[in-house]
Amino acid sequence: LQEVYVGKETMCTVDGLHFNSTYSARVKAFNKTGVSPYSKTLVLQTSEDTQSEEQTLPFPVPLERSQLRRMSPFSSTLNLQPSFPGRSYFELRSSAHQLSLHSSLQSLNSAVDIKKMVAVAWFSFDPASAHADIIFSNDNLTVTCNSYDDRVVLGKTGFSKGLHYWELSIDRYDNHPDPAFGVARIDVLKDAMLGKDDKAWAMYVDNNRSWFMHNNSHTNRTEGGITKGATVGVLLDLTRRTLTFSINEDQQGPVAFENLEGLFFPAVSLNRNVQV
Repeated sequence: LQEVYVGKETMCTVDGLHFNSTYSARVKAFNKTGVSPYSKTLVLQTSEDTQSEEQTLPFPVPLERSQLRRMSPFSSTLNLQPSFPGRSYFELRSSAHQLSLHSSLQSLNSAVDIKKMVAVAWFSFDPASAHADIIFSNDNLTVTCNSYDDRVVLGKTGFSKGLHYWELSIDRYDNHPDPAFGVARIDVLKDAMLGKDDKAWAMYVDNNRSWFMHNNSHTNRTEGGITKGATVGVLLDLTRRTLTFSINEDQQGPVAFENLEGLFFPAVSLNRNVQV
């Protein structure tokens, strides 16, 4: 039994976790009126280990070729939601015999040279935080929307350290809409295009060109768009604190955003004319 955090924040990064292991977590809160009971125990499981295999990054970054080796995860970020405002206590317990929720998180060992290693992010979309108009299928790996307005959906896994890359496939693309792809805070606006507020960093793209957007500021118009069957890549480098995009394995524009810091979730906005 280990207490891993006491403080005012409602999110906590826990270091030193192991592959293919289960952890039990619970939280309680206190303020001037007193201390709450502990929450129900949440059971988490880290991803299985990955055998060595060579990987090529799909578009140019400072490391043109990286080795994906046998890795040890170094952290998991947990969203703590106390029942009333105040400070939070957080406990983490390890168990080898409990059922678990699979977060499918792999990260880099903090002692490893970032220039030689890359982590690949696996996640599903999160119905709990998505706009009500988002439609889920394929075990929450596929999303579309029942509205003509843009709606936002986040991934279940948040990242605060390391180098992470994921791809999204365009399964359906009708009438030239402009879906947006990127990263966001957990409290991003869900009823507007990704990047309209200051809680998201995104690339929105139509069939001919793309733009970057954050806090409703549109920059770096770049030729080249998407069609059905296209693949959009997102590279989040929290060591260099940058975000870069690709379309069909070619980098789209320059480095999109710099000086990123904190906890970021994969994010998409789309309407009923798009399925991802």
